[in-house]
Amino acid sequence: MARKDVPLLELHRRRVLQGLGLAGVGALAGASAQGVGANENEDDEPESDVDLDGSYGTGEYTLPDLPYAYDALEPAISERIMELHHSAHHQGYVDGTNDALERLQEMRRSDDFEGIKRVKRDLSFNLSGHVNHSVFWRNMSPDGGGDPEGEFCQRLIEEFGSVERFREEFSEAAKAVESNGWAWLFYEPVGDQLLVGQVESQNRLAHQDATPLLGLDVWEHAYYLQYENERGEYVDSWWDVVDWDDVAARFEAAEEYW
Repeated sequence: MARKDVPLLELHRRRVLQGLGLAGVGALAGASAQGVGANENEDDEPESDVDLDGSYGTGEYTLPDLPYAYDALEPAISERIMELHHSAHHQGYVDGTNDALERLQEMRRSDDFEGIKRVKRDLSFNLSGHVNHSVFWRNMSPDGGGDPEGEFCQRLIEEFGSVERFREEFSEAAKAVESNGWAWLFYEPVGDQLLVGQVESQNRLAHQDATPLLGLDVWEHAYYLQYENERGEYVDSWWDVVDWDDVAARFEAAEEYW
């Protein structure tokens, strides 16, 4: 059974996957093996990977390791929050994704799609949570903070007026997310622009075909043990651990493809 591991999200390390975008990572791993270097002769019929006896294959998602220790982002984010957030909450989204895929697999085998709406909803929610968190961990670093540099910094200035204005817009969007959700900086290829967006829950109000560059989780489980109901303090502190090198690399990879 092929695994779909989250390091695929590191666009700057897996250049061949640039064009698929982080928002489409659910199909990304499965497409990568088939789409690159496959079928040099266009007349050749591709071999089917479907077992005709009804044993359809599915990938299995796994929890990625953090690129730092649980206590590495203190004092911005406490060790206990990081441990619970990664090992319990993120693991739950991975498990939920795999469970939804197993139910979908059984539907395909039995040719009985009653209840598919629920399965598809569960898959969208859990897989989006898995993807969001996988980017979130890499967007942060113990050596983060400060301001971005280089071409990405200039792009922020061109589109938002200054880095500080971008930071203010992003922070206010994060603080104003209704109930649980995320704030994201997206690269939107149709208009060739950077957009700050709010994503409710894990997957609602997302920008289609846009590539997430920088995300902040504002679900209560991401901050409540440390900041209680002071979401604004959490948002303000989070800037101290933003890994601008990671964000800039994601932007470069997305822009180069489009």
